[in-house]
Amino acid sequence: MQAFVTGSTGLLGNNLVRLLIEQGYSVKALVRSKAKAAKLFGNLDLSLVIGDMLDVESFASELAGCDVLFHTAAYFREYYQPGNHWQMLEDINVKGTIRLLGEAEKQGVKKVIYISSSGAVGMKSANVASDEKTPIDPTIVKNLYFKSKVMAEVAINNFLQQHSLPVVLILPGFMFGPIDAAPTGGGQLVLDYLGQKIPGILDGGTCMVDARDVAQAAINAVERGISGDRYIVAGQYWSMENLFQTLEKVTGIPSPQRRIPYTITLIYAWIADIYARLTGTKSVIPLEGIRTMHLKRQVTSAKAISQLEATFRPLEQTLRDVVDWYHQNPIKS
Repeated sequence: MQAFVTGSTGLLGNNLVRLLIEQGYSVKALVRSKAKAAKLFGNLDLSLVIGDMLDVESFASELAGCDVLFHTAAYFREYYQPGNHWQMLEDINVKGTIRLLGEAEKQGVKKVIYISSSGAVGMKSANVASDEKTPIDPTIVKNLYFKSKVMAEVAINNFLQQHSLPVVLILPGFMFGPIDAAPTGGGQLVLDYLGQKIPGILDGGTCMVDARDVAQAAINAVERGISGDRYIVAGQYWSMENLFQTLEKVTGIPSPQRRIPYTITLIYAWIADIYARLTGTKSVIPLEGIRTMHLKRQVTSAKAISQLEATFRPLEQTLRDVVDWYHQNPIKS
């Protein structure tokens, strides 16, 4: 079976590519830099397609002959840095997605697995997990990345009303995993812990999941997923304190003990964002990321477990693999 993967050099995308090849798929991987991709994928047997989600038409012909399209690409990591990113969020995550679906249908792709976000699900009351049917709420659209995913899902639903191409939606939680070269927010958090740069414990948390488990659920969705259905693949809820305690167990590095009040964290993050904007560097503690964690959003993956046979490895195992990968592949800070 021939698969086409967008966002193939990202955390989810590159782990997905590896699993697809292991399970007998032929893979075409969309990349922006052939040199970067060649270094990342080494001697893996796959075809690299040069392209960008801002210009879907330039690579659309490469979709011909593909049985399934895994659309993992999104404007994500950059959003959590200072500045106004809405135009890029809309152009890539919403408009680019619909253009891609249209081109996939023209080229005869049989099914699409679209990677959304569990952040596009509304919140129930405190300590109650939301599911795929929980309606959105105002806290979602305040986060512009989540807003872009909500809008993309609405646009996909409208697309499905007028087209026959099946599209299945996978909604991951906060992902960690090996081969996180960028790194993502999860990877950077682990790197900061290893560098003992975590000043204290934030009052917050979220559902955390191994990118490899999300990738496998997406592959399972090719046969098991129902077009138009949403499947949360988010793992278990962990507080930041629990996360740091697990990292202490994995690394031997003591977890921070000081608890930082949310208001103080907001002020520090606001200053960090301003400094990053003025110096053209990355914020060490992005304000938007702090706000998101403080919501303590909980979701359930019961539907994906039941219908997609999704499974989730222990967080300790995931973090151990992440730490081992960073020790073997040092990232310059």
